[in-house]
Amino acid sequence: MSTPPADPAPLSARRRPEWAGRNYSLLTASAVVTNLGSHGALIAASFAVIQTGGSPGDVGLVAAARTLPLVLFLLIGGAIADRLPRHRVMVGANALNCVSQAAFAAIVLTGHPQLWQMMLFTALCGTGTAFFNPAAEGMLLSTVSGPHANRAFALFRMAVNGAGIGGAALGGALIAAMGPGWVLAVDAAAFAVAGALRAFLDVGHIPDRVPGGGLLSDLREGWVEFKTRPWLWSIVLQFSVVVAVVGAAEAVYGPLVARDRLGGAAPWGLALAFFGVGTIAGAFLMMAWKPRRLLLVGTLCVFPLALPSAGLAVPLPVWALCLVMLVSGLAIEVFGVSWMTTMHQEIPEEKFSRVSAYDWFGSVSMLPLATALAGPVESAVGRTSALWGCAALVILVTGLVLLVPDVRRMTRKSAKEAPDLHTAPAPAAAVLHG
Repeated sequence: MSTPPADPAPLSARRRPEWAGRNYSLLTASAVVTNLGSHGALIAASFAVIQTGGSPGDVGLVAAARTLPLVLFLLIGGAIADRLPRHRVMVGANALNCVSQAAFAAIVLTGHPQLWQMMLFTALCGTGTAFFNPAAEGMLLSTVSGPHANRAFALFRMAVNGAGIGGAALGGALIAAMGPGWVLAVDAAAFAVAGALRAFLDVGHIPDRVPGGGLLSDLREGWVEFKTRPWLWSIVLQFSVVVAVVGAAEAVYGPLVARDRLGGAAPWGLALAFFGVGTIAGAFLMMAWKPRRLLLVGTLCVFPLALPSAGLAVPLPVWALCLVMLVSGLAIEVFGVSWMTTMHQEIPEEKFSRVSAYDWFGSVSMLPLATALAGPVESAVGRTSALWGCAALVILVTGLVLLVPDVRRMTRKSAKEAPDLHTAPAPAAAVLHG
């Protein structure tokens, strides 16, 4: 007589890989919801300014208002995420994002929004992001064991970027059909749903924090970890330029080129959606491919980020621009998974939020300036020259970072060497930002 199996696993658990637990699933689901709203909202913010008669400089100012709080508050956000339960930081940040986007939507839908109002609500949304990002990265890291990190990060990014495809395409279509205000309202609702999901994260596996020497002491410790790793600070410096010029091209020049040469918001949303398709293709690739020289391969894949700016400079027809965005999306996803895997294996768990905050801080530090100056630069040299300059800067700084020996030599650790940051006991004050 056969014996029934003992304690069968729940159906939902049997459908998931063993490393994709409850927290991983909640984090992935909530990130998908957020990205469905935010990708469309980024386009909507630019077109809200344009539809009120705003100049290219006004579009740049609103974009800068979103990123300036990132520069101001990221380091504080990283230190706080290493002190407080990270899921609470994430939920609080989502609440602020929800309220600010709802207010932005309201002023657009009810009449004639003023530039200062759009900048204010966009800045509040950026403030929420500054506290959210370091906490969210660490929370994700704490859900994955070392041997499965590459696949887990690739699958997570695939889901998030898939949502970005739908969000960008749907956002562009909704803006064309109903106006940008409704897209901003959808984004506010998405933050509310995502915050509710994140409230159910289980943080019982994270060790209790031991009181440290204060916020400034925590920031100093994070700085020491950051500055003693040449591979880390050199790539962050590289991305301070890359993010700035790509951000200016896509947040300011892209919508303007779309308005003047491509047919409006819908074609631009389609092009951004193809970027998302490329990231999904890159994530599929990285689920199977584990390059040994993580940072060398990743950095080589930053060069294609020059292609969208060049494509807008020509400008390419919509189908060709979509192809360019597809290639650049695939390439940056290879970098993204390689970067997350490197951080996972090289940074101590208890300091990850602070190091992640320095990473984010450095990467976005020049973005507010770049977006604010995009309009004046266009007036001075012309839009086409400005876009070719963006492409050239991406190529230049990426070539320079390849001169750093650690970037060329960093190798993937074997399963035996890789730290299991999910199950290994963390030091006393440890906390992944999650």
